[in-house]
Amino acid sequence: MMSSCNEDADTKQRISGELYTAVVEGEKEKVLELCSKVSDHALHRITVNEDTVLHMATYAKKADLVLKLLDELPEYHLDKMTRQNGVGSTMLHEAATNNNAIPIADKLLKKAPGLLGMRDSNGETALFRAARYGKTAMFKFLASKIAQYDQVSQQFYLQRIDKTTVLHMSIISQHFDEYKHLIGEKDTDGMTALQLLACEPSAFKIDREDGFINLVKWCCSPAWRRKIRSEKEKYKIAVDLAKFLVKRDISWEATHSAADKSKPKIHRYSAGSDMVKEGAAEGSSTSIQGQRDDIGETPLILATKSGCVEIAKEILKVYPQAIEHVDDEGRNILHVAIKYRQLDIFEYVKKMEVPMKRLIDNNGNTILHTVALKRKDFVAEKVEGPALLLQEELLWFERVQEITPSHFMYHQNNMKLPADEFFNTVNSELRSAGKEWLKSTAEGCSVVAVLIATVAFAAAYTVPGGNQSSTGLPVLLNQPLFVVFTVTDVLSLNFALTAVVTFLSILSSPFRFEDFKQSLPSKLMLGFTFLFLSVAMMMISFGATIFLMIHTKESWTKITLYALSFIPVGIFALSYFPLYSSLTKTYKYLLRKARQVAPLSTCMLPADHNSPMAKSHTSILFV
Repeated sequence: MMSSCNEDADTKQRISGELYTAVVEGEKEKVLELCSKVSDHALHRITVNEDTVLHMATYAKKADLVLKLLDELPEYHLDKMTRQNGVGSTMLHEAATNNNAIPIADKLLKKAPGLLGMRDSNGETALFRAARYGKTAMFKFLASKIAQYDQVSQQFYLQRIDKTTVLHMSIISQHFDEYKHLIGEKDTDGMTALQLLACEPSAFKIDREDGFINLVKWCCSPAWRRKIRSEKEKYKIAVDLAKFLVKRDISWEATHSAADKSKPKIHRYSAGSDMVKEGAAEGSSTSIQGQRDDIGETPLILATKSGCVEIAKEILKVYPQAIEHVDDEGRNILHVAIKYRQLDIFEYVKKMEVPMKRLIDNNGNTILHTVALKRKDFVAEKVEGPALLLQEELLWFERVQEITPSHFMYHQNNMKLPADEFFNTVNSELRSAGKEWLKSTAEGCSVVAVLIATVAFAAAYTVPGGNQSSTGLPVLLNQPLFVVFTVTDVLSLNFALTAVVTFLSILSSPFRFEDFKQSLPSKLMLGFTFLFLSVAMMMISFGATIFLMIHTKESWTKITLYALSFIPVGIFALSYFPLYSSLTKTYKYLLRKARQVAPLSTCMLPADHNSPMAKSHTSILFV
């Protein structure tokens, strides 16, 4: 008898293995034949996770096979159709992950209507699973089965055990649905749908078709056009949903109370101040930045942190009084926008010109102090050099300084440091790294510029075609391209030497903090400009030489060697172009300063302070 049991077990395992292989490979006839040999037919479990044949066929997207198995399933097995696998999934759960499985779901529900209300081990119904996987067609089909129920009864199907609703899940998966009556429901973390949407900046991200590269993709790639259209449609749905939620989600009203800390603390010397200051000077920037960074409760704070500009603007547009919100650290929207470097939101709030009272958080930091408290992962996202990162930080400091009331300029935080000293302390390591980066970059570029100057200098005495033995004049002197060669060679030499001088001025710089804002980046930009010009002139000079040699029927070996010289020059230009393009903020800074200086230079007569021009320079009202 023991031997007979072993044989039956071996036979069962063999058939299960054959069934598994046949299902995966889509061998319909073999699956039907093997199912007829087992007592449970298509409900026979074939995997270690207790998946039945129908589970596996549905998961493998074998629609024809599943429908055939359901048709041939004996009537006395219908009560077993609610079988769940090891993770609690029914066959309807598996079908819910595929929009093309609607006929399967329809037949399953006709044979076993109870499948619609069954939950898996995560507490999800099949309807919820369809929302989580973003299967819109399947979701709408299953939702039609509960359309006749009232909202209270629908809640069972639309909400997971941990209180997460399909609206929460659709926002996370970025497949938005119609169950907007769930906007007030909170998940296990106390988050509403609007708060979750405020944490999903990718829902509002869209690749534009402008720009040369994107324009080429738009014209040449149908797949790219479909991608852009899909993203635009998703963006529109996300914006519409955000507007709908902002008007109906009252979670925006929740805020923390903040004590009035607007009294400036300007005394540098007090009990224990030296010890605190020394400790701050010795501490690293990481320790200063490593303060508690709890998530704010309001959608406005969340949208500002994550960079959901559309939601932040919509909230401030519908509820301008929300600008007074503060998080659990006493920080308002300006503090958060500055810390998380959300320039669009910062500029939008700046243009609102409304009075804001809470400019100091619970740690005594003003909005100007907050410039030094950038989020921890901000530097890691950047690919620029440390000197350019420091320049960006200094530009942020200047940007915030323009709107900071004068009586807060010397305000000290809880570490007894005013904003400028606090900024310098936090960014001391970045300054050192920027100094070393600038030195190594300037030294490397100086070597390249010297090499270019050497080649250009030598080319002036080894002109193409050679010199006449009697007069010493160039043989090709009367050729038009010879003038091109001469001019470009001289310009290449001049530009290269100018670049060397510019890079040497960087090496002799004192590397003060203020130097990183304009002086050093401008010198670096100027040096790269002259270096690129020298490379361009050298390429033109080589091109003129090639045409001159062809004209005089010189050896093609020499022509090939000169042509190959374009390769390293081109690679050099392409290698340094990203670094050069990252200096564009210096252009913007200089242009902005020029615009500020230009009106002042024209105002030679006393200004009328009641004029519109004078009023246009009025800053935001801060109390």
